[in-house]
Amino acid sequence: MAADLARDTAAGSLELNMQESGPKFTFLHALVAGGVAGVVVDIALFPIDTVKTRLQSELGFWRAGGFRGIYKGLAPAAAGSAPTAALFFCAYECGKQFFSSVTHTKDSPYVHMAAASAAEVLACLIRVPVEIAKQRSQTLLGHKQQLSAFQILLRAYRTEGLRRGLYRGFGSTIMREIPFSLIQFPLWEYFKLQWAPVTGYESTPLSVALCGAVAGGISAGLTTPLDVVKTRIMLAEKDSMNRRRNAHTILHGIYLERGFSGLFAGFVPRVLWITLGGAFFFGFYDLTTRLLGANTDH
Repeated sequence: MAADLARDTAAGSLELNMQESGPKFTFLHALVAGGVAGVVVDIALFPIDTVKTRLQSELGFWRAGGFRGIYKGLAPAAAGSAPTAALFFCAYECGKQFFSSVTHTKDSPYVHMAAASAAEVLACLIRVPVEIAKQRSQTLLGHKQQLSAFQILLRAYRTEGLRRGLYRGFGSTIMREIPFSLIQFPLWEYFKLQWAPVTGYESTPLSVALCGAVAGGISAGLTTPLDVVKTRIMLAEKDSMNRRRNAHTILHGIYLERGFSGLFAGFVPRVLWITLGGAFFFGFYDLTTRLLGANTDH
């Protein structure tokens, strides 16, 4: 989940005054604060993510585990949070500088969106294997034989290879992450921009958290069908039909089987998870920035 929340901080949290603070300090601060906040959020809100995954599972909520073993899959999620966030922030910062120099613009929302989209693709190199281990543990698929996260990944690699095993669902994950970022970034920037004129109060860590929570919640709700497809593909067994279907076919099949309720399975826990996680992550990041004396312009 940290990776999903790390991208939410990118557009504004890295908008520090480079001249006054220095690029090295800014980068390291973003890296450390983002990674730590992401790990904490993953641990605190992991049960909600588990419920969401089981609701979206082809097995159904109760067969996938119900409320049993609500923390299954926590280890790979926590272990993958920091490196995923680190790779995302590194790619985002480089992409931001590159697109700014090419377009000759500064702090443009289009630059942020383009840089974040490119960073999402790179971050998925770590995120996808982590998601496979996490979600298969969450639905108890990996625990029929009491497999650890490493054993789940090793088994996937040995039986299905690199592309169809460890990186199954890579395309559908990107298909979910990029639309999420394209919706969330401009909303968050707009909410932050309008906070002072509308409320009459200066920006605080709480206001930054509220803006991120609302923008993240809206984006999470709108992209739920893409998240359902990603979950189905990653959880598909070797002989499952979903293993041989593309995202569009899976979406159509879910609609025929369960209607719109199937397409938006896990809507409530997904929105709740990202809303709460976004609020905590944005607030923690902004508060840490202020405590360290970094120059922010929220």
